[in-house]
Amino acid sequence: MTFISLVAALLLEQWRPLRTGNPLYVAFARYVNHIAKNFDSGQYRDGVISWLLAVVPVAICTVMIYWVLIRTSVVLALLWNIFALYLALGFRQFSHFYTDIMVALRNNDLTRARAVLSAWRDESAQEFSAGEIARVAIELGLIRSQRHVFGVMMWFVVLGPVGAIGYRLAALLNDRWGTGRDGEAGAFGLFAARAYQVIDWIPVRLTAVGFAVAGDFMGSVECWREQAASWRSRSQGIILASAAGALGVKLGGVLHEESGIVYRPQFGDGDEADVDYMHAAVGLIWRALVLWLFLILLVTIASRF
Repeated sequence: MTFISLVAALLLEQWRPLRTGNPLYVAFARYVNHIAKNFDSGQYRDGVISWLLAVVPVAICTVMIYWVLIRTSVVLALLWNIFALYLALGFRQFSHFYTDIMVALRNNDLTRARAVLSAWRDESAQEFSAGEIARVAIELGLIRSQRHVFGVMMWFVVLGPVGAIGYRLAALLNDRWGTGRDGEAGAFGLFAARAYQVIDWIPVRLTAVGFAVAGDFMGSVECWREQAASWRSRSQGIILASAAGALGVKLGGVLHEESGIVYRPQFGDGDEADVDYMHAAVGLIWRALVLWLFLILLVTIASRF
């Protein structure tokens, strides 16, 4: 059931992607905003209570629905698995940005590429060169693939639909409460940030291993071991370093922002990023995804004997 659910949900998400502005996402956003409005007094314990109020009721409902359906019909339980995954996955929620940037760069339309990237990262990219646009787009695509695909898949395999939904909610709460304007969580959002770090610890490393196996294994492992810790977010550093080594491309590095030059750690020692490497990064993500699905299929078959 696990393998079938994953494949069906991925195909459904490719066919009819669930946009971030859909009614369910909007309703949850209003719910967590209401919680924060009533409980946020700037204290750590308020953040703990708010996080539990946001996640636990949804998790209980997810488990109860599955428990009722699995005792009624295996087919209904399968459909619930697919629906839960469909809600949690988000491959197509960011891929249109990535594709639009690739097309714009292919057409040498830097104005369009900068505008799309600015909208995607919610920060200006008007001073970026073509190489910087490609580099940042690759970084965002890799990080989003971990959060919207690989992390969801791992927790679904472990805990079923409640794992997928729970992971997605933890990621959303980390974005809303756990990261401030300066990249640091305040007292209220500290628990959301810490909870997501714990929940994401294993998925991040499994994703990095998948990138290594799907690309240049030795280059990926070397970059992971030597460069990942230099990034501000260790989890993101692991993903980016592993992928940079697997692709043989440079990620991170200097950016020309409107406010001035921003110096960031560099990952990889390969070629400079360009639109061709954007295409290669897509291939790396898909190969890693196929690898995960193949391993899950093998485990499913082996469990039958």
